[in-house]
Amino acid sequence: MNPKITTQVFKTDSCAQLHTLEALMALIIITGIIIFTVQATSLTPLTSSTANAHIEAQLQTLAQDMLTVLDHSQSGHNSSLKEDILNWDGDEYAWNSTAYHSELNNTLTSSSTEILKSVIVPKGIAHNVEFAVINDAGAVMTLPYIYNGEPSDNAVTVSRRILLSNSDISNSSQFQSYTGIADADTSTDFYNLIDVKMTLWRM
Repeated sequence: MNPKITTQVFKTDSCAQLHTLEALMALIIITGIIIFTVQATSLTPLTSSTANAHIEAQLQTLAQDMLTVLDHSQSGHNSSLKEDILNWDGDEYAWNSTAYHSELNNTLTSSSTEILKSVIVPKGIAHNVEFAVINDAGAVMTLPYIYNGEPSDNAVTVSRRILLSNSDISNSSQFQSYTGIADADTSTDFYNLIDVKMTLWRM
């Protein structure tokens, strides 16, 4: 008995390669759309990190503009910022929703507080103002002028340097005893260099 021989004929689909190519092109297009969408989303202010960066940039510009305005002076006159330093009594002040008061219940009225009350307070922005100065030992110390709490992680700080000369201060010993700002060089007219630091942050 002769064995039966079975012959199989494999037919190739002429459209198979075309379908594979179409699927590959569709996959590339979908991948490109996903990549474009992810990149576009990271550049819009809808994400948390971008929104925080935008707010911080606004706060930095606002603080820098206020210090610039306060430090502006006419020829032959001290700036408002320098006058605020020279007239400071050394107390630490805080905003109590109506005015800037110290622990001794003194009220601070200055050009700095006026601009803060008109620009910063209505926006609900927390703020600190500090003076960084050189002490008797030659080290830098920070003196709180206006302190409203510990800044948050998204706080911004800008600074402005104010030069004080002996000719600016009528009574240097009294000024030092009140503020703690010493004469950094008694051999010259240079008194001290004040680094005014303004810190702003959202509550």
